[in-house]
Amino acid sequence: MDSGRRAPLPLAVAVPQVVVAGLLTRWAFPEPGWWPLAVVGPALWVIAVAGRRTGAAAGLGLLYGLAFFVPLLQWSGVYVGALPWLALATLEAAYIAVSSVAVAVVAPRARWSVRRNVLATVAVGGVWTAQEALRDRTPFGGFPWGRLGFSQADSPFGHLATWGGVPLVSFAIAAAAAAIAWLVVLALPALGARRADVRRLVPPAAATVVLALVGFAVPLPTSGTPVRVAGVQGDVPEAGLDFNAERRAVLDNHARGTYALAQRVRAGEAPRPDVVIWPENSSDLDPFEQVDAREVIDGAVDAIGVPVLVGAVLQRPGDRLTNASIVWTPGQGPGAMYAKRHPVPFGEYIPYRAFFRRFSDKVDLVRRDFAPGRDPGVLRLGPVTAGVAICFEVAYDDLVRDTVRGGADLLVVQTNNATFGYTDEAVQQLAMSRLRAMEHGRAVAHVSTVGVSALIEPDGQVVRRSSLFTPAVLQAQLPRRTALTLADRLGSWVELALSLLGGLGVLVLGRASRRIRSGSDGAPAVPRAVEHAEAG
Repeated sequence: MDSGRRAPLPLAVAVPQVVVAGLLTRWAFPEPGWWPLAVVGPALWVIAVAGRRTGAAAGLGLLYGLAFFVPLLQWSGVYVGALPWLALATLEAAYIAVSSVAVAVVAPRARWSVRRNVLATVAVGGVWTAQEALRDRTPFGGFPWGRLGFSQADSPFGHLATWGGVPLVSFAIAAAAAAIAWLVVLALPALGARRADVRRLVPPAAATVVLALVGFAVPLPTSGTPVRVAGVQGDVPEAGLDFNAERRAVLDNHARGTYALAQRVRAGEAPRPDVVIWPENSSDLDPFEQVDAREVIDGAVDAIGVPVLVGAVLQRPGDRLTNASIVWTPGQGPGAMYAKRHPVPFGEYIPYRAFFRRFSDKVDLVRRDFAPGRDPGVLRLGPVTAGVAICFEVAYDDLVRDTVRGGADLLVVQTNNATFGYTDEAVQQLAMSRLRAMEHGRAVAHVSTVGVSALIEPDGQVVRRSSLFTPAVLQAQLPRRTALTLADRLGSWVELALSLLGGLGVLVLGRASRRIRSGSDGAPAVPRAVEHAEAG
């Protein structure tokens, strides 16, 4: 029989295999951040779902997604309980369940020609890219956590970000996983054969090596006009949802760190910075409404004598709030401002509050909704044109790209990780900033209230880094750059093109599989009883 499709793995093997696959994929992300597992995990998933019917493929995909996202997003429930955490993980896993149905059609097969398996490898990469594209945008603006590309700050795959952004990195990893699956489906039957044709293993092995190493051919810029940047991590009195219960204490902590830096500068113990970055929520007292908060900020900024970017929560009409970044200049006070464009659903605002209250009263922990801003975060900060992203905004391609296209020569990520305690959320977010540095060829000042803060070179290398829940002042000389990368120029067209490749592969290979099974492709038809037995 030559059906063109291998018999699916027995479910007794496939079920534990996708669970292991999901756990391996999670371990590719910090911590521990073993980046090669981002290829190994999806490869096991591809092998497990190959050739299955819709229901079985979707079920295995959901299981793989849960094994991946439940541990990856554990930080999201550390203070609000298991229900929101598991609901979010299940939602994200559902996207992988749907994509598994497509991967079941296009996964490499032992009986296919090299040409078809090359198309299958590309198609798997495209299907994964399309899955991430949908997950990054829906619902409520999407949630891009867990994109494969964000696990690759230390790998050659990460270099591809400068050509096609995070979508190209994710595509290359998923395609490499498909190439490994192709290699496995050819190699396993050969192990029991008397005369194995090892030449058949050359194309998938070559595809795997090329995809893994092509990133080394991508140069990452490091030069630029130097600017000395300082980031102040003031810490908070207490981790958790009530981190800002003592809002004046949080503000004082960041002012205190700035005063200490100013004293060291005057004593000749530290060079004077050109700019200083405070994190998100460094002042949850509105300095436009509360005179004492403004006086504290004025005093710290005047003491250091250089512009400071202050993260503040501002009161707005209609009992709403704004999460803002404000340029504060010595002797002048507040100036240009950026308002966060993508408030976090269920974190900074509650959509359909009455409906979701039926499931959990935790929605009322967000007492007042944040209003979104409209304009890109491009702010003139002394000698720097800063491209500002606040907290989770660093995960969204367009929000960061807009600032670079708008003239930013340094990227700034202001964040507050106090609500996630001693979890891996902070280092997972830092990995995103490192990928953004490579994608846009820009140095990044990633500054948190509690850590992990870091100053990052344009090639993604961390030059200064803090610890969690420890006051710290980071200072380094970073290059300012204005050149646009290929990823900046192509923008979202890369993601669209790769997603369309996935869809095209599903159409072409799906038709080919149907022709083979019907016997119209030169191969004997598969008896219905046998086809049913193989469906798994």
